[in-house]
Amino acid sequence: MGVWWSGSWRAGDQPVQDVAAELEGLGYGALWSSGGFQPGLSPLFGKLLEATSTAVVASGVVSIWAATPETIAAAVAELQAVHGGRFLLGLGASHAAIVPSYARPYTHMVEYLDALDAMEPPLARGQRVLAALGPRMLALAGRRGLGAHPYFVPVEHTARARELLGPGPLLAPEVTVVVEDDDERAAELARSFTAGYLRLPNYAQNLRSLGFRDDELTGAGSDRLVDAVVASGSVDDVAGRVGAHLEAGADHVCVQVLSAERGFPLDVYRRLAEALPVPSA
Repeated sequence: MGVWWSGSWRAGDQPVQDVAAELEGLGYGALWSSGGFQPGLSPLFGKLLEATSTAVVASGVVSIWAATPETIAAAVAELQAVHGGRFLLGLGASHAAIVPSYARPYTHMVEYLDALDAMEPPLARGQRVLAALGPRMLALAGRRGLGAHPYFVPVEHTARARELLGPGPLLAPEVTVVVEDDDERAAELARSFTAGYLRLPNYAQNLRSLGFRDDELTGAGSDRLVDAVVASGSVDDVAGRVGAHLEAGADHVCVQVLSAERGFPLDVYRRLAEALPVPSA
């Protein structure tokens, strides 16, 4: 089990370091955070590594359009040297709606990996994962990286990804969850999340390939779609969905909690730690 979070890692008055240390103590084995669009690695990754001793810290993900391979390789090497190889680089090709120079993303990813391999020393295959949805990028993730980190996907995608990857490569999907007993409030929060991602063609096309109709992909998505990509309900309901991804072939699930509260939803992660298949600390 892992934690995926793109906002502030502060919970109330608790600083980043205290939140990260508690998550590690609860048994979460990896802390994932968005790499953003800055030209290098965010200082946040170093803070998360400093606050922990065993957890992997991963970027989910760094855009290959925002930072050069040379910049990223140097930043990763520095983190690995200080923190015993606990940093995992997640790379992604992003989306045309976000990147002005977006063109031939698969080719650009191949060239980016070629450049990382050519570094001295190279950024090793086992230190990187790729954001991957479609068959070509999934296959590339298995050949040229530790594995794949799909985002905004239902259980059916996890099963398909495992079949395409085979038994060896890491499969670490992000799974978004809403722990809320009030169905209307849970649906409202889930739809606020899906509405933004369905505007990005890569995600919409991936769901279309899994059998969702065009009319289900408009706005925030159909009820069926929202339920498929966001696990809502009680702690046990959410744990059941996470377990379904593991049964479908995931090796590791990065849980992203949606909450109406501002700041890091630490209390929800505490509750989930008791129900999710997390090893004891």
